[in-house]
Amino acid sequence: MLVLLAAFAILPLALPWLVGRLGARAFTIAAVLPIVAFVHAALQTPAVLSGRIPFETYDWIPGLGIHLSMRMDTLGWVMALIVTGVGALVMLYCRWYFDGHTEGLGQFSAVLLGFAGAMYGLVLTDDIVVLLMFWEITSVLSYLLIGYYHRRGASRRAALQALLVTSLGGLVMLIGIVLLVVAAGTTSLSGILAHAPTGTVADIAIVLVLVGALSKSAIFPFHFWLPGAMAAPTPVSAYLHAAAMVKAGIYLIARLAPVFAVAPPWRPVLIALGVFTMLLGGIQALRETDLKRILAFGTVSQLGLLTVVLGYGTRDAALAGLALLLGHALFKSSLFLVVGVIDRQLSTRDITELSGVGRQAPTLATFSIIAICSMVGVIPTIGFVAKEGAIAALLHESQGGSVWGLVALLGVALGSVLTAAYGVRFVWGAFWTKRDAAGDRMPVTAWPDPPVGFLAAPIVLAGLTLVSGFAAPLLDTAFAGYADAAPAATPGVHAPEHAAHLALWHGFEPALWISLATIAGGALVFWAALAGGWAGRRRILPFTAGDVYNGALRGIARVSVLTTGLTQRGSLPVYVGTIFVVFVAAEGTVLLASPQWRTALDAWQTPAQLFAAPVMIVAALVAVRARKRYTGVVLVSVTGLGMVLLFATSGAPDLALTQVLVETVTLIAFALVLRRIPARLGDHNASVWPVARAVLGAAVGVTMAAVAIVATGARTATPISERFPQLAYELGHGRNVVNVALVDLRGWDTMGELSVLILAATGVASLVFVTHRADTLSTFTTQLPNMRARRPLVETDRGLRSQSADTGGHRAWLVGGQRVRPENRSIMLEVIVRILFHTIIVVSLYLLFAGHNLPGGGFAGGLVAGMALVMRYIAGGRYELGAAAPTDAGRFLGIGMSLAVACAVVPVLFGAAPLTSAFFEIQLPVLGHVEFVTSTIFDIGVYLVVIGLVLDVLRSLGAEVDRQAQETRERVSA
Repeated sequence: MLVLLAAFAILPLALPWLVGRLGARAFTIAAVLPIVAFVHAALQTPAVLSGRIPFETYDWIPGLGIHLSMRMDTLGWVMALIVTGVGALVMLYCRWYFDGHTEGLGQFSAVLLGFAGAMYGLVLTDDIVVLLMFWEITSVLSYLLIGYYHRRGASRRAALQALLVTSLGGLVMLIGIVLLVVAAGTTSLSGILAHAPTGTVADIAIVLVLVGALSKSAIFPFHFWLPGAMAAPTPVSAYLHAAAMVKAGIYLIARLAPVFAVAPPWRPVLIALGVFTMLLGGIQALRETDLKRILAFGTVSQLGLLTVVLGYGTRDAALAGLALLLGHALFKSSLFLVVGVIDRQLSTRDITELSGVGRQAPTLATFSIIAICSMVGVIPTIGFVAKEGAIAALLHESQGGSVWGLVALLGVALGSVLTAAYGVRFVWGAFWTKRDAAGDRMPVTAWPDPPVGFLAAPIVLAGLTLVSGFAAPLLDTAFAGYADAAPAATPGVHAPEHAAHLALWHGFEPALWISLATIAGGALVFWAALAGGWAGRRRILPFTAGDVYNGALRGIARVSVLTTGLTQRGSLPVYVGTIFVVFVAAEGTVLLASPQWRTALDAWQTPAQLFAAPVMIVAALVAVRARKRYTGVVLVSVTGLGMVLLFATSGAPDLALTQVLVETVTLIAFALVLRRIPARLGDHNASVWPVARAVLGAAVGVTMAAVAIVATGARTATPISERFPQLAYELGHGRNVVNVALVDLRGWDTMGELSVLILAATGVASLVFVTHRADTLSTFTTQLPNMRARRPLVETDRGLRSQSADTGGHRAWLVGGQRVRPENRSIMLEVIVRILFHTIIVVSLYLLFAGHNLPGGGFAGGLVAGMALVMRYIAGGRYELGAAAPTDAGRFLGIGMSLAVACAVVPVLFGAAPLTSAFFEIQLPVLGHVEFVTSTIFDIGVYLVVIGLVLDVLRSLGAEVDRQAQETRERVSA
């Protein structure tokens, strides 16, 4: 099972390539994996029926007790057969449905196969945390499948609606699962069910889990997303919304019902909402004229029925419910595929435009009627067997005095009447010859015969509903393993004298007469609705659930705009002042509330502090009084350079190196920004409230000083930092404590910092670039000039090109140097940069790889490489920057972050903790003894992210600002 799950994760990656070469025929190959999984599940039948439950497990995250465990009991076995069997048929159906389509088909096929794998894992996993992961994966993949026609606004809205609703339920369910795991003490589903927790916390957890299940299975008030999802291609509707995804919630209810049905909130929630959903969906199905939407609301109604029957929690109801689950997957997916055939052949699903199709397509009509008969509950289909069993189980409960049993019985009976009504409406609408308003026969709709293979899947599924009906005794034996786990009756109700069995004939019992009455009543309701024009009447309520959803989204948008308008005023002093006020208030309160302060102060630790501290203080005071922006920035940098001196003289060369590089890059970034704003402070926006600012600044300084004094004196235990050198060498195999801590001991912190750097780079680029994130500088310098030819560059239609040999000209030291305005060009600087650039890059690589044992590392190396790019930009302008780094900064950021994430994920695949590093050493003939730690790969990711950040700053604040300034000058001169 674990091997099949891995195959479902890997093989979809090859499908886009296959679709690109085979077209829609690649779906035939894609169907092989679900077929193999189906055969594997079928071969497990003897073991499942005998009680020898197949079980496989793999320790995934041992620290959290999370395992990739697969357990195929009776319920999991049935669901695995449904997911893989229907999935294989849908894949084969797609071969003809998408014949001739190419746009986006590769991604669609991969996502569809991946979804089948996610559902396969969801129904077989025994770890409830892993189940939640598969749960969310199905939500994301369904979003992609529903939004396949991404050019259509309706598809995009439907996909987002389904994602938001199911994800909201998933978040609520996450809280419930956490509470349930804490109460049970295990993440194993079988363990939770074996030792079911009770009490208030368990009841709250159950309700929260049910919210997730109900949202996934489109139960009121979450029902509206399912009809909207009919904007998806029909194979998606047949698989996700009939056989697979919507069954995830039903599966979870069925999994928990045998144990938790006795919990106080269980039956009131499930039966009340299930009955209401059943009636609501059935009534709305009678109003629709689109065949697909008729089935959609019918599916909503049937899901309500499944919720009531499987959620009731008694042995007989569980047996009938599992048969109903199988039958619904067969007949509803068959009917959706029938609609797909009609839509593909006629380009319409509107029943007002269809007439006489049944006579021209007798095979399709026959098997559609068989599927409808199973949905309605006509003998000898599986639908009849399941429906009669459900009515009999609920009838016994209601006769025994169960109030919820009576509510469920009445709801199922009324829902079955509506099911029969819209079932007849579907057959009439799709295949019957109709009359117009004047009573005349409508023209017969021309029917082009589809390929035989196109009809195979719906015919097979519909035929299985008939075969399953005759095989009811075999199904009874197979399903007994699940049903016997539930109690015979609810507390207070006597158990039936004889356990129920699935069979085509139980004699003339009350359940049979109720079932027949619902069919007759349904036919009468259809006739009355047709004669009374029910479909064309106004709604009872002036709004729908979809309107409530859209109104809620609009309300959230308005509140967010209002909140943003109140808090984001565009004033940097207000933002910084707010942060400082909160800091002083919070930390000051804690300091004043402390019963005692312990202080341990030294006058100084090193003599260098006596020199650096006064310089830093004076620079800070002068910066406050500075009237020019650049002067203020330089003075602030003096304080940072003072910290460099303090780090260097305190035995922290790594921090000193990083600090000086950061200060340099920051100063350059400020200088780039200051070019486009007034040179003097207060030219446009004078500083206000100077006294208040001074008081607040002094308060922040005093508070921070007090925190430092108290924190350093309050330590009583030995700090862990004293063991860092030993830990760095033993765990990280490096002698540079700072670098090992960044990439190994505290790798999670570094990953978070990398994310912040990427967000900062993206934010800067988005503020400067208007239409796209990257510039096109590299198009002007497609190749470096032949420096030996001494040919300067000239601008042509295709960018910068060398002049011809007879043109003459001086030697170009840098590619973009001649594009710099003469008054801004320095030949001396060009020569120096030309000589030093490659040396600096080599130094940056040295710092990168030497940083594990010596001062350096990925961060410092990346900053040095970034400084080399800064030199190229300053010397040769924006075109020189394009030649130095002819690629998008986003690629550096993306590749670097991918390497860092891979270092976190790969160890997990081998059973180790995330970010666990491996150490290799080898004796090479020439190089001698070579050591390598995998955390170096993480450091390379840091190196690339830092280069990407610097490049993004230069591209946006430098090159793009230069381009905008040039456009302004040209516009003014014109």
